Amino acid sequence: MKSLVKRIQTFNKNRDPELVQRKYKLMRADVFSFYRGTCHLFYQDWPAKSELNETPLAWLSGDLHLENFGSYKGDNRLVYFDINDFDESALAPCTWDLARMLTSILVGKDALGVDDEQAELLCQLFVDKYAQAIATGHARMVERATANGLIGDLLNSLKARSRKVFLDQHTEKHGRQRRLCIDGVHTLAVSRDDRDMVMALIETWRKTQSDPDFLSVIDVAHHVAGTGSLGLQNFLLLVQGDGSPNTNFLVTLKEEPPSSLSPYLTIKQPKWENDAARVVASQQRLQGTSPALLSAVPDAQRAYILREYQPIEDRVALDQWNGKFGRIEKLIGTLGEIVAWDQLRSSGRQGSAIADELIAFGSDTTWQQPLLDYAHRYSEQVKADYATFCTTYDKAEFAPAS
Repeated sequence: MKSLVKRIQTFNKNRDPELVQRKYKLMRADVFSFYRGTCHLFYQDWPAKSELNETPLAWLSGDLHLENFGSYKGDNRLVYFDINDFDESALAPCTWDLARMLTSILVGKDALGVDDEQAELLCQLFVDKYAQAIATGHARMVERATANGLIGDLLNSLKARSRKVFLDQHTEKHGRQRRLCIDGVHTLAVSRDDRDMVMALIETWRKTQSDPDFLSVIDVAHHVAGTGSLGLQNFLLLVQGDGSPNTNFLVTLKEEPPSSLSPYLTIKQPKWENDAARVVASQQRLQGTSPALLSAVPDAQRAYILREYQPIEDRVALDQWNGKFGRIEKLIGTLGEIVAWDQLRSSGRQGSAIADELIAFGSDTTWQQPLLDYAHRYSEQVKADYATFCTTYDKAEFAPAS
């Protein structure tokens, strides 16, 4: 097998070199950041022969971890909380998402602010709540009216946020027009070529929409977000919306490459028009209500996902349980239920197990301990890989060639 350095460099070789260096710097910060930036390693290491591969097929996020849940506005303008990252989505055994999530709890315990014993309890709780929820066969949704605890705190905090205040946080006003703020951290200036490409792409695509004026582009910036996707083309767009200056909209346009799972899948996948279409279809199946403006926007070379901009602040503050362990237990239990509900909601679609199979799976217990055992073993592998990464990063082996 290739060395860890080669595996990581090979995966990132066709991405923007400057942003890849930012990605490596983020991955160096802590083991949880390293884990979030190396989804491809998880599936490269996944055993080809395992009883966890014999579980019901489901539509998966593919990169399920603690920070890939968050709030979003649906196309009905109501706010929901759900899985919010589907870049790696695929049809695969349902336990693959569960194993990645459990591993994230173990390697992300510092982000959660818990000790080893508490992390163990949270893993078991996640599995228990997932199994109980999927065994009911009934898919629910988390919205503001029903949310409580840390998720309720988040959704209630967003209720009072006006569009003007939101725009003021991300743009500068010049008379009756706005321009995007370029802060050098989350937003970078675009080249003339990139601006022209984005403007032309959206100009062509929006003319096919029912309200083409809404998506008339006012300004474009590079959007720097996430860890795993850094280095791919990702733009933040200020669009006309319902009018300037206070009812403009912010949307993102992100390049979608193939899923990290695709080289390791033996399950036949649908024939998608492109990878953006894969992500949109998966997200629409898993979530009860789709995010506003969610669309696949292809051009001749790449495929992009267009969606309403969702700031990183619109996630649960994982460490804000204020010494009350019951609050973090409630959060992790709800995440387990959300995964179950999303798998039930997408059941029986293009090869995924029907609800009856998932109900039977949830009522069985034989898969639970092997799943927990694998997550524990693999979390140790992640820690070892992170230590190797730190050593090689500090020796500048990940620096760009001079």
